[in-house]
Amino acid sequence: MKKILIVVGTRPNFIKVTRFKEVARNHPNLEVKFVHTGQHFDQKMSQVFFDQFDLRPDFMLNIGQGTPNTQMANVMLGLEKVCLDYQPDLLMVVGDVNSTFAAALTGNKMGIKVAHLESGLRSFDRDMPEEINRLLTDEIADLFFVTEQSGISHLETEGKPKEHIHFVGNTMIDSLVKFDEEVQKSSVLSDMGLTKGTYVLMTMHRPSNVDKKEGLEVLIEMIKSITSNYKLVFPIHPRTVAKLKDFDLWAKIENLDGLIFSEPLDYFAFQKLTADSAFVVTDSGGIQEETTYRGIPCLTLRNNTERPSTIDIGSNVLVQYTLKDLETEIQKIQNGTFKKGGIPPLWDGKSTDRILKILDSIL
Repeated sequence: MKKILIVVGTRPNFIKVTRFKEVARNHPNLEVKFVHTGQHFDQKMSQVFFDQFDLRPDFMLNIGQGTPNTQMANVMLGLEKVCLDYQPDLLMVVGDVNSTFAAALTGNKMGIKVAHLESGLRSFDRDMPEEINRLLTDEIADLFFVTEQSGISHLETEGKPKEHIHFVGNTMIDSLVKFDEEVQKSSVLSDMGLTKGTYVLMTMHRPSNVDKKEGLEVLIEMIKSITSNYKLVFPIHPRTVAKLKDFDLWAKIENLDGLIFSEPLDYFAFQKLTADSAFVVTDSGGIQEETTYRGIPCLTLRNNTERPSTIDIGSNVLVQYTLKDLETEIQKIQNGTFKKGGIPPLWDGKSTDRILKILDSIL
């Protein structure tokens, strides 16, 4: 039996691995175990997701809070011990967070074959920590599992062996398909007093948007504009609240009519809010993919995206971080001229099956 050890550390990456143990039962020659690094470690950011997915980590590193260097060092030390004990034949790393690169480097130094799930994505913005993690992880990975055509092109341009690049689709969509019935049963709309198509969902977390007074002032104007026509659900990060208070801006939106703040939401609730929204405003990565699959307009407040298929094929557009540009795109949604998106190839709920078939044939 060949042993596959999958390393996850943050909430977005938990969503990408939900079906591996289930599908591995169809491959008697493969054993799949999970390591949770603890990069996202609290009840709302990790445990609730494992509970909903019925996904239990086999190993916990519990690295906790700290600087990126501290977290990565602790991942490497903890994961080395797990690998020495478990002796995996393959280490699979997921996404583009600090845990991803730390785990890939650990595998490389220990002589363990490394596979990168969600490989080849590029924003070409090296100010993004995630971009550095993507580039470095792909430099030392042995196998590349790609979600969209751009990933293949980038990896080939960077000189990666074509026979090691596998276009498998998007495992995040596997979770949407698998758990859609539970998503639709969520009571979050009635709990918040919302009705389908009459509200907007917002997520904002990038430091360039929320860590400076100027960016927060623009965000407040955007929120006021949206709430003049819609209810706005905003799961707000505690750091963003702290920044608003530091700059004496919190009072401007604290009691704003139509604005609904929430703590981080569980997966089923968040996906229900996404699926039934009029549109989504975000600076995140994965939400661009989830809205594309569901055909929900997504206004991404960034200068670039590492997921171009969501724009070329899907329902996502990049929007400059200005009130005018945001209002222009909202107007298109309201008057019916916003683009009609499609679903990228192989985003069909079967990506996990394709990956394990490949691994079963080569390990």
